[in-house]
Amino acid sequence: MGTKIVWFRRDLRLNDHTALSQAVQDAGEGDRILFIFHIHPELVEEFTIRHDYFFQTVQHLEQKCENIGAPVHFLYGEVDTAFKQLINQILTIDAVYFNYDEVGFGRERDDYMTNWFKDHAITVYSFIDHHIHSAEEIHKQDGSFYKVFSPYYKKWQQVDKPGIRYVDKDKIKHYGMDVRDRFKKGWNKWTSIKEQFEYKGEDTGEEAALNRLDWFLDAAVYDYHKERDFPAIDGTSLMSRFLKTGAISPRTIFHKVKEETDGRKGQQGVDAYIQEIAWRDFYNMIYHFYPNAHDKEMVEKYRGIHWDNDEEALERWKTGQTGYPLIDAAMRQLNKTGWMHNRLRMAVASFLTKDLLLDWRLGERYFKERLVDYDSASNIGGWQWAASTGTDPVPYFRVFNPTRQSERFDPHGRFIKQWIPELEKVEKNDIHEPWKMPDDIQAGAECIIGKDYPAPIVDHKTMRNKAIDRFKKVQD
Repeated sequence: MGTKIVWFRRDLRLNDHTALSQAVQDAGEGDRILFIFHIHPELVEEFTIRHDYFFQTVQHLEQKCENIGAPVHFLYGEVDTAFKQLINQILTIDAVYFNYDEVGFGRERDDYMTNWFKDHAITVYSFIDHHIHSAEEIHKQDGSFYKVFSPYYKKWQQVDKPGIRYVDKDKIKHYGMDVRDRFKKGWNKWTSIKEQFEYKGEDTGEEAALNRLDWFLDAAVYDYHKERDFPAIDGTSLMSRFLKTGAISPRTIFHKVKEETDGRKGQQGVDAYIQEIAWRDFYNMIYHFYPNAHDKEMVEKYRGIHWDNDEEALERWKTGQTGYPLIDAAMRQLNKTGWMHNRLRMAVASFLTKDLLLDWRLGERYFKERLVDYDSASNIGGWQWAASTGTDPVPYFRVFNPTRQSERFDPHGRFIKQWIPELEKVEKNDIHEPWKMPDDIQAGAECIIGKDYPAPIVDHKTMRNKAIDRFKKVQD
């Protein structure tokens, strides 16, 4: 007779959950299962839209667990202190089940706590669950890891994919345990967190994830390769936010895509979407093998590159006041919704690092504050890609032109006008470079450049040449 702990983290669901599935499968007569969610003090020192979204997903999980008779118990404090309180209260704990984090803060926590549990005679069962393949599973013939995506993806496609993990809800109800009255500190902290909720979206939790995936697979996936780059079109899956919280597993997405799409309708779109799933695995692997990538350029020669220090320019970038409409619309979308279209993430990252010559870390950390789908590995990998400092990055001499990006991916200015009301009456022929409008056209559009909407903060051509020269010096 023993108690098995299921430790939820960024896997906030009851279906296709590896650790939960195994714990339920292992439980026998006389055993109990206790659901735990630990709140670390450092992770709630501030409360941004990212925290709001994440903890509202926790609330969805809490309600689902309550409904099946196995409530979530909340712990608060330093992780070892919090679990020490737990094992002092529940003397029968013999095993803990969790899905292992392979990168960043989570990896450090999991490695530390694995040893801690063993020291307290608690058996640890940890699993790869956040990605299709683990960071060390896809490798070259000589055992080394890939640094370029294309050969990685070719190998990734050849490896068998893990199946869906069934979770027996009846067994959970039978073995579930409710001792919440013993953990007042964690419950009080959880109550205070819920009182801060402001996020108004209806896109949190397991049901929302499955509904959105069904919508995407009905039609949009077949045109994904053509429409995913146009921010005015609802052509992406929006699964990133659900994958971040673990409201859905990447296995569920992969298998539903494979099972529910008809290749005759649009295999290019399906293939392009599957490739995006592989990108998550790739960047997870890269961060695993470059654990300092959050603070250091992956390419060693670029670690000494000079970045400018301009607080005003950084603030104008953050608030969407650069004078480049597509860049500003993207940043305003981020600030308002906690999300940004992927094409625009590349554009604003290139603008910060190449047009403003500001440190990519500043942008990466701002995204960390604001994105509800913030994933450290993908975000760091994406920023280093755009800054030309990472593995398999955009070459330093290929600098995104913000005007060309605008003309190509928002040709009618629909996205721009959605987020920049100052440009509402500007004609589509002027929307991408409003600073070139003659004075009478500005007056007619009720948009005086420098007054109603800012003039460009920099000249793109000038800054492009400066950026290339700066990288060339490092090359030499």
